[in-house]
Amino acid sequence: MSLASGGARPTNPRRQQAMFGGGMGMAVPEKARDFKGTAKRMLGRLKPESPIITLVLALGVTSVFFAVIGPKLLGNATNVIFDGVVGKQLPAGTTQAQAEAALRAAGDNQQADLLSGMTVTPGVGVDFSRLGQIIALVSVVYLLSSLFSWAQNYLMAGVTQRVMFTLREDVDTKLGRLPLRYFDRHARGDLLSRVTNDIDNISTTLQQTLTQLITSLLTVIGVLVMMVWISPLLAIVSLLTVPASFIVTMLIAKRSQRQFVGQWKWTGTLNGHVEEMYSGHELVKVYGHQEQAQIDFDEANHKMYESSFRAQFISGMIQPAMAFIANINYVLIAVIGGVRVASGTMSLGDVQAFIQYSRQFTMPITQIASIANLLQSGLASAERVFEVLDEPEQSPETDRPESMGERRGHIVFDDVSFRYLADTALIDGLTLDAQPGQSIAIVGPTGAGKTTLVNLLMRFYEIDDGTISFDGIDIRELRRDDLRRSFGMVLQDTWLFEGTIRENIAYGAANPTDEQITRAAEAAHVDRIVRTLPDGYDTIVGTEAANLSTGEQQLVTIARAFLADPAVLILDEATSSVDTRTEVLIQKAMADLRKGRTSFVIAHRLSTIRDADVILVMDAGRIIETGTHDQLIAAGGFYYNLYNSQFLASFDDDADIETS
Repeated sequence: MSLASGGARPTNPRRQQAMFGGGMGMAVPEKARDFKGTAKRMLGRLKPESPIITLVLALGVTSVFFAVIGPKLLGNATNVIFDGVVGKQLPAGTTQAQAEAALRAAGDNQQADLLSGMTVTPGVGVDFSRLGQIIALVSVVYLLSSLFSWAQNYLMAGVTQRVMFTLREDVDTKLGRLPLRYFDRHARGDLLSRVTNDIDNISTTLQQTLTQLITSLLTVIGVLVMMVWISPLLAIVSLLTVPASFIVTMLIAKRSQRQFVGQWKWTGTLNGHVEEMYSGHELVKVYGHQEQAQIDFDEANHKMYESSFRAQFISGMIQPAMAFIANINYVLIAVIGGVRVASGTMSLGDVQAFIQYSRQFTMPITQIASIANLLQSGLASAERVFEVLDEPEQSPETDRPESMGERRGHIVFDDVSFRYLADTALIDGLTLDAQPGQSIAIVGPTGAGKTTLVNLLMRFYEIDDGTISFDGIDIRELRRDDLRRSFGMVLQDTWLFEGTIRENIAYGAANPTDEQITRAAEAAHVDRIVRTLPDGYDTIVGTEAANLSTGEQQLVTIARAFLADPAVLILDEATSSVDTRTEVLIQKAMADLRKGRTSFVIAHRLSTIRDADVILVMDAGRIIETGTHDQLIAAGGFYYNLYNSQFLASFDDDADIETS
């Protein structure tokens, strides 16, 4: 929520750059990134899900076990086929030993060595009965592996979404606890990017990496055990590729890490620029900054393109590099395995199984490398979200809040001091006593501290010194929600949410009836306008509210204040967007609304506050004059000069019109 309209708040340099042509390249300075710390924080958020993750781990072990024994069983099927083919070619009625001896006697030692590593029955072909049993067993094994893998993914999807649900809740709660100064100093587009794009990226990362990481690690362990069991020599050959794989992965990942940080940084910058240019497109056109805005967009877009291209290209090199190493491993296994089959020290089925295992061994390593790539992007986003969660919050609520009881609206500022910047005082020693039912008008030049005074009253900012009391209770001893429910506000900048006009007016009270909404609209002189719309009170409006003029939007917000029926009214140039005739009607309605209520009216047009009970004249954070309109005019001081300057300016404008 922003209340900027009269006070002197620090400007946002990034927003100024985006709106009036500053260099987008300086929007966000590069900072050191703590990936290790961020990873620990993400693991901490997974801790409540540890029972489910343990079950997922058990399911993963079972699934990988069945997946790992599959190639060995298929190797046995290959042996049955190969043994049958070779046995069919040997003379029937002899034994395998006799056939082997006959081959050696004939000088065919190579064939004899090959036969010595097999189990054949001379004259008998393929044992299709045994082959069918093995194939059926393999089918059941792979089916069970798939079922356990499905259950694993199903449970992990729930874990991921619950963690993201909690993270979104924490961020939303955090935004409600952040002080107004945080929103003053951060571009809305970048903040929205952190809340939406970055959290979605974390969700995608967890969803794609957690299960895959568990499965890949278990597969590496299981496959390694099977490889050592089948052939320690070939296992050693395969293990030689592991250091090479990790070295390549780490070298490439280290270079891509910086690019992923830049990718998400520039995503937030670009979103902020687009959001601001769209919201202020009329202002951009009026001041002729379309070309500069386009230049700023192109620069941010180009930076994002460069970071994204480099991140994806560099990280994409991991896959082909790992494939190259895997192919070298495949060639070595095929050559050495073929020699051992020919020498009779290994069966053909074991070589086939080992080749499958070598693929299964390198594939999860490749997946782990790809996971490292995804984790970099996810952790970069997580760090941006954690930066929001780590922002200093507004001062905590008191442990023993006071109860307000019936709200009368007696407000006292006692020697209040406040500053936005530590070395620059804005309000210093301000004292004010607003009696219940009084209408307090606050006037003064821009930057005098008018809106800041209201912000302090509602605890959007905390005072540095002094006290502010509401009905005799220090507002710091009240819960912020209890305090703010005592106020109704109509600001110079209208705010309508996406919904019907009825819903926007009803926002001012809890469960109002249609009759109450209509009465509020009539009091604000917007009922007639609403009824001329095709859908009446059910007309959909949004943040831009293109189907309502600026003045009509203001009337809707005034109707919302009528419905709220608060103890204290805050009107910050509430009629600045309506025409003169409507302003007269609104002023009359406001006079009725203010009866019996304390009201603070911030005004630049002094003609609108002549009937105020007390007029406070502020300058440089101090109340320099106080009194009624007549008293201040009679005093001939600052207010007198300010009022006459507006009157004379208006008179001169009328004279110019008549002359022309």
